[in-house]
Amino acid sequence: MPAVHGPDMAGLLPTLLADIGQERQQALDDALAPWTEKYPAVPVFRQSSQGRAAQDLAEASRDARLVVVGRQNRRARIDTHIGAVTHGVLHHSVAPVAVVPHH
Repeated sequence: MPAVHGPDMAGLLPTLLADIGQERQQALDDALAPWTEKYPAVPVFRQSSQGRAAQDLAEASRDARLVVVGRQNRRARIDTHIGAVTHGVLHHSVAPVAVVPHH
């Protein structure tokens, strides 16, 4: 969230959060559109939220058949590197997790 300063921050904050939420939801819808059009029989639940990604995904896994997370295709000194979100989801998800590398 961008830093905002001024006398009436309490009144502006809910509006700012709502605007950011709408922008992120639109970005998510745009990113998923080609895949949902290509595979219309696959049900997709879209949710955009502000919080801790690993914790939110682990909680959402309670109602999921599969959780899919990505990882950047980069190498660490020893073995393959995964980020903190993927690591957290792997350890706390109730559902199976698929880790998909991307560039």
